[in-house]
Amino acid sequence: MDKRNSKYRWIVFVTVLFSYLLMASQRTAPGLITEQLMRDFHVTASTIGLLTSIQFLVYTSLQIPMGILADRYGPNLFLIVGATLTGLGTIIYSLGTHEIVLFLARILTAVGDATIWVNMVLILASWFHKREFVRLIGFAGMTGSLGFLLATVPFSAWIQLLGWRTAFFSAGLLLCLCGVLLYFVLVKKTKQIFIEEPVIIVEDIQREKMAVILRRIFSSRQAWALFFCHFGVVGGYVGFISSWAVPYGMNMYDMTRSEASQLIMIGLIGALIGAPLSSWISSRLEMIKRPYIVVQIAVLIGWFTFLLCKGQPSLYLLITLFFIIGIGYGASALTFAAVRQSFPLKDSGIVSGFANTGGFLSAVLLPIIFGYILDYFQATSGNVENGYYYGFIAPVIFSVLGLVGVFFIKENHQGAQENTNIHSS
Repeated sequence: MDKRNSKYRWIVFVTVLFSYLLMASQRTAPGLITEQLMRDFHVTASTIGLLTSIQFLVYTSLQIPMGILADRYGPNLFLIVGATLTGLGTIIYSLGTHEIVLFLARILTAVGDATIWVNMVLILASWFHKREFVRLIGFAGMTGSLGFLLATVPFSAWIQLLGWRTAFFSAGLLLCLCGVLLYFVLVKKTKQIFIEEPVIIVEDIQREKMAVILRRIFSSRQAWALFFCHFGVVGGYVGFISSWAVPYGMNMYDMTRSEASQLIMIGLIGALIGAPLSSWISSRLEMIKRPYIVVQIAVLIGWFTFLLCKGQPSLYLLITLFFIIGIGYGASALTFAAVRQSFPLKDSGIVSGFANTGGFLSAVLLPIIFGYILDYFQATSGNVENGYYYGFIAPVIFSVLGLVGVFFIKENHQGAQENTNIHSS
């Protein structure tokens, strides 16, 4: 039985996405208890900021190594281990009695989280036909946004009901159980159902040296184009909306914290719509580049509008802009549809990791750049409005790089050659 034509592939799809949902929720869930952590552990806001940023730094730095390992040893093992590590990190976080323990727990969680996207892309690529994959990658992207949504009101209510330690402990335990579930679905049950499929598929493939693989990817125009595509649309959303949106609303529009947090929800709704919508349009048109060009242009116009309005557009326009930027972030799943189309499966892991590095590199850089600009204007003139206005230059530049990247994509309408020489570990 061919895996790509079996009904069992949908069980794999649901199981992997459910695990991704829970893992994505733990990226931002600690933000719900910032004040409690500062009070319980007697730490400063800068320490909490470092605790938050360290996870993104670890995640970003592991994307390329994870892609190499996934291509070499198969994605199943790393996804199982990743879910388990995320769960263990969350459990240790809930039991922590010192800030050092919190840091170690978040690093462990970040290592586990770094496994999910690249390996999930490879698993879906091996279980689904290319045309199905283009549609389903949008739903995968939407699942990540649903994970962020889960880490807002639902998890906040769970914390209020049980207390933060018990809430995080239960989430970690559930993630560990997901690791067990993934083992049964991806490994044990798969071997029982597809007995006739060759298990040792890679014996006839000559192992390439790491340096050769990296040289080939880093010299690929297509890989760099996808890197900058992701760089352009991810950093604005994750870097600004997830970090500076609330203080921006409070400082520029005199919103309460609760009102300003609704801006994040607007961007999140856009991301939930943008992921499946862009993938559906791309699948219907049987092309990726043109829809992605439209997305990149829309995001660039969105950020440039902030400059045109001196950093303070009208409230209705502001809501529209956050929604558009959210759609752009959701549509960033097209990056990995392009990876699947452009590269053989044996290189898909490292290229996916390389492209994902671009997105999260911009997410790390933008808050730092924005914060530096705000600090400069507050120190020199005390004018926060000017700080935000000049700060918006950064996401505009990022978006320009994203647009340049998408124009350099070389679309292969026939798709890359199907390659079944992959691990079924």
